[in-house]
Amino acid sequence: MNREDFNLLNNDIIYFDNGATTLKPHILIDSLADYYNNYSANAHRGDYDISLKVDAMYESTREKVRKFINAKTAKQIVFTCNTTDSINKVVFGYFKNYLKKGDEVLITVSEHASNILPWFELKDEIGINVNYIKLDSSHRVTMENVKSAITPNTKVISIAHVTNVVGDTRPIKEITHYAHKLGIKVLIDGAQSVPHKKIDVEDIDMDFLAFSAHKMCGPTGVGILYVKEELLNDIKPIIFGGGMNSYFEYDGKREYKEMPYNLEAGTPNIADVIAFGSVLNYLLKIGISNIEKTEKELKDYAIKRLKEIDNIIIYNEECDSGIITFNMKDIFSQDLAIYLNKYNICVRAGNHCAKILKGELGIKNTCRISFYFYNTKEEIDKLIKVLKNPNIYNEII
Repeated sequence: MNREDFNLLNNDIIYFDNGATTLKPHILIDSLADYYNNYSANAHRGDYDISLKVDAMYESTREKVRKFINAKTAKQIVFTCNTTDSINKVVFGYFKNYLKKGDEVLITVSEHASNILPWFELKDEIGINVNYIKLDSSHRVTMENVKSAITPNTKVISIAHVTNVVGDTRPIKEITHYAHKLGIKVLIDGAQSVPHKKIDVEDIDMDFLAFSAHKMCGPTGVGILYVKEELLNDIKPIIFGGGMNSYFEYDGKREYKEMPYNLEAGTPNIADVIAFGSVLNYLLKIGISNIEKTEKELKDYAIKRLKEIDNIIIYNEECDSGIITFNMKDIFSQDLAIYLNKYNICVRAGNHCAKILKGELGIKNTCRISFYFYNTKEEIDKLIKVLKNPNIYNEII
């Protein structure tokens, strides 16, 4: 689907590492070139025509993001550097002031480092407790296990909507609605879900949502933080400087702007934010439901073909996303990835920034295939052919 929009696919490359970052379409490059060539001024700084155009284009992307996830107002959309930056802004700009010693935060062992390390830091800083929701036998989160994990001290549930290794889709709406009945806040890592499925923040009712542009055909260096409307006045900036203040005086008197600008200190990533707006239009034209449907078909087909290979170990056959985690018996995952690279097949190998998941999987390192809408069954067939190579062990060893 839409393969002609991606120059890199003309280079005989099979790209199966979309969970890390996606390829970039022509429209992104064209939008970047348009900004740098034709109206390359700063945002929210000037009173001349090209600067005012920058303001309009920049804020139009904010409005497009609002519509994309169905937020109530553009005030709820903060531009950050990436998902990691978004989560850190929530942990240290809101929860550091909200939580107290002894309060509990629930995560899972299959979370990305971005949704674990900030909580560990806050634990050391103010004495919160970080505990884990148990996974079922297929490494998934169930409502039963969520309910079992909650204690009277639980104040936050912070989990990925879709995990980046196992690829399981969590019952986020049910979790959020149950948590809110108990006064528990919910932070969602949407890095692996927003690019692949329709997200309605009003329907799900999460308190915070973090995701990245680069995982959905957008540029690197642009993240998004959604903040629930009733919490807009409670999240505080953790970076200070130009653009986020209304005024400051010699004696230290100062006033900061309202959301979202108080969390966007300094010159923003203007060109990439504007270009991301063009990419959102592009994705909407393709259709999120079409993207999700295509990925599921590819994943089901790949699982079927991989099971033809006797020595393949698949760790997440039952997952419902476009992520497949596997190994080949007696071959180290990175060695297998290097072998596949000889045939221009790009997969991810390692622990995938989920270093404490190894206790669940029983192995530290795996190979990961992650699909996007431009992948094809023909590419999967080529992968299978290379993995079926009778000399594979000799070539790797």
